[in-house]
Amino acid sequence: MPALDPILQSWKSAKFLHASVGGIAVAAGSSFLSGLPAHAAPATVVSVGDGDTLRVRKAGQTITIRLACIDAPESSQKPHGAQASEALKALVPIGSGVDLRIKTTDRYGRSIAEISRNGRNINQALVASGAAFVYWQYIKGCDRQTYSRLETEARLKGLGVWSKGGGITRPWDYRRGRRSSGSSRGESSSGGRLTCKQIGSYARAQALLRQGHSNLDRDGDGQACEGLRG
Repeated sequence: MPALDPILQSWKSAKFLHASVGGIAVAAGSSFLSGLPAHAAPATVVSVGDGDTLRVRKAGQTITIRLACIDAPESSQKPHGAQASEALKALVPIGSGVDLRIKTTDRYGRSIAEISRNGRNINQALVASGAAFVYWQYIKGCDRQTYSRLETEARLKGLGVWSKGGGITRPWDYRRGRRSSGSSRGESSSGGRLTCKQIGSYARAQALLRQGHSNLDRDGDGQACEGLRG
């Protein structure tokens, strides 16, 4: 029997090593899972507004999403506003599943989030295709280097909003200019109607709807700009 001792000892050592490795693998797996962002959650696309706003259904609730770290042309910035909206619809068709990485909630009650579909970051895809600008004022919390690289590449290729030298009027500047006149009449300085993003108040949106600004009630439910509701 003494001759068997080394064999038994070797077998016991191997068994212990296997158990240890298995324990490490389980621990590593647990660590990986616990490292996933708690705020990432699947959702279903219900509707797409403009190029950086959509509504999703998650856990029985409908949520308005404002895409984080990007700013798409306004609907009235023709033709780029419509092109941005179509680009977003193509990337996340109605009924498709998306993952949300919610950053915060804005003053209008919208969830500010990066979204992905099949592992593709949609916010970044819009910048890469020239459908939207990087919103540098609100880049915090996003991958600054990646967004910068994608925007530079789109600019050098002259894609979308960069098809015009230096790019079209930035959406934030466009909104500022339109707010400076005509806001009391629900109109822009160019004579066009304001969008929900430009109004800034749910109560005011309802007042404008009663005055006949039906474009603010896109789904026809009698409420204007639900995304502004606090």
